[in-house]
Amino acid sequence: MELVTADIGGSHARFAVANVEGGRVTGLSEAVTLRTVEHASLPIAWATFGQHLGRPLPRAAAIAVACPIAGEMLKLTNNPWIIRPAMIGTRLGVDRITLINDFGAIAHAVVRVGPEHMRHLCGPDVPLPEQGVISIVGPGSGLGVAHVLRRDGHAHVIECEGGHIDFAPVDEIEDLILARLRKRYRRVSAERVVSGSGLANIYEGLAAIEGRAVQISDDKAIWTAALSGEDSLALAALDRFCLVLGSVAGNIALAHGANAVVIAGGLGLRIADLLPRSGFCSRFIAKGRFERMLSAIPVKIITHPQPGLFGAAAAFAEEHGR
Repeated sequence: MELVTADIGGSHARFAVANVEGGRVTGLSEAVTLRTVEHASLPIAWATFGQHLGRPLPRAAAIAVACPIAGEMLKLTNNPWIIRPAMIGTRLGVDRITLINDFGAIAHAVVRVGPEHMRHLCGPDVPLPEQGVISIVGPGSGLGVAHVLRRDGHAHVIECEGGHIDFAPVDEIEDLILARLRKRYRRVSAERVVSGSGLANIYEGLAAIEGRAVQISDDKAIWTAALSGEDSLALAALDRFCLVLGSVAGNIALAHGANAVVIAGGLGLRIADLLPRSGFCSRFIAKGRFERMLSAIPVKIITHPQPGLFGAAAAFAEEHGR
């Protein structure tokens, strides 16, 4: 059967048509990406996708959203849209729906994509375990976290809000970055540092430490300058970003009791080539008495081009294929 699969994040809403058979995703069309700031609500963006498709939309949907799935009204963390689950069917014209947290969808993708969509990052170069816990950590507009418990041939996806744990600095530079951020935010979470806007927070913190004026103020421009290497301070901020991502991923692995870790998110994929050469891996294992345990954990990055769309459709296939 056909369904619309959607991945609603802070900056973008992505849509595609998926085919599911026998509890599996058997096909996924090319994604259509819309900017959330250019559409007032999910139904309006949904209609725009329908116009783009040029035919009636399927009456089934899998929707991943960047917020906890709880209560009568969903308020996305980094997106002004408000979604009322009880009204989705009527507003979108669908009869069957799966609504899932965006990183819950990523977790479904992690355990269902082929090995060709997993790139080794550090630790033992072995496949993801068939038994145990897999933690998923992904920087994007925010910092997504989820985990999967694999047991007796079944994958239990567990959604969480691990990206909102407290930011824990581990050296003097990060102490100074945290002190600066405390003046701006009531509480500084890991997401304030390891996310799209987090790079700007690091950049501004390093500029203050150096006593230099901030030359670039736009988040996107800072990422461009960092990835191109054209600005030394932006490049230093990106190096620090990789360090902190390694620390956070290691903390999540300890908290989850992980047997493997997968890095995801739009920014995770964007820095996939950089991470193995950065300080990510050394920070990931730098956990004192637990360094040997962290060294034995395989860390990979998911390279599927649309894991949110694929994973949401996989969650629908599991829920409605029973």
